[in-house]
Amino acid sequence: MPKRDPVTQAVRVLRAAGVPFEGHPYDYDGGGTQGVAVALGVDEHLVIKTLILEDDRGQPLIMLMHGDLEVATGRLAKAIGAKRVQPCEPSTADRHSGYRVGGTSPFGTRKAMPVYCERSIAALPRLYINGGKRGFIVAVAGEHLLRVLKPILVDATQPRPAK
Repeated sequence: MPKRDPVTQAVRVLRAAGVPFEGHPYDYDGGGTQGVAVALGVDEHLVIKTLILEDDRGQPLIMLMHGDLEVATGRLAKAIGAKRVQPCEPSTADRHSGYRVGGTSPFGTRKAMPVYCERSIAALPRLYINGGKRGFIVAVAGEHLLRVLKPILVDATQPRPAK
């Protein structure tokens, strides 16, 4: 029997906004975007990470990034007028977002935070992003992500280091 889509805060936000989406439950193993891409049979570039970061004043923000790339924190800091930007500790990220790391969605966060999005994500006709629970991804059109989140588009990628 197939897994049912959970009704998370992210799903509630998407439904309330009239966003057509497709739920993709999968067996969460902590494998990050690479694990999601394999589980769903999609290119990792289309799997979007939701990262909770803090600026030099301790203010939280959301950064959306392609799964196969990393955030160039110096470039992001410069783009947003901060001295520096760094990832939050997982417990802090959980507190800001209301989600558990590994299940963080940009939709329906506990705390309103500015959302920054790698510019090239905006051009994706279809992307895969966390639906608010570990082991649950939603597929949405890039245009709907932009409409609902109203992110600030930035150029802040760097290649992921080779393993």
